[in-house]
Amino acid sequence: MSSQNTDPRPPVWVGHISMNTKAVGESTAAMLSIGMRSIVQRDDFAVLELRGGTHIVLRQDDGAEPIHTEFDFMVEDVDATHAEYAAKGLNVSEISRGRIHDSFTLTEPGGNRITVNSTHVSDQPV
Repeated sequence: MSSQNTDPRPPVWVGHISMNTKAVGESTAAMLSIGMRSIVQRDDFAVLELRGGTHIVLRQDDGAEPIHTEFDFMVEDVDATHAEYAAKGLNVSEISRGRIHDSFTLTEPGGNRITVNSTHVSDQPV
């Protein structure tokens, strides 16, 4: 990092993550319902924005086998988020209490499973 740079945040971040789904329209609707922003929405793909400017790219793939994603979501209050998702009719597991994170699994309409973790973000700017 340059000594002239006064931005205290780390200089890199995740730009895009991708997920193939058999149901891009329904998967997009589910992601919008949990608070993501729509950047691009088409019949065969969507780009949605998460906190921090990360984008998730949803791609229609009729032959996609549902997976447990290699990425996870992090939220401020896992208990409140779990209750909110369940109230919206989203497919969520029970909350698992862990040493580092409490978490649950969100199964999106295309069948992919996404872990939703409690936060452990530092008190530094991110």
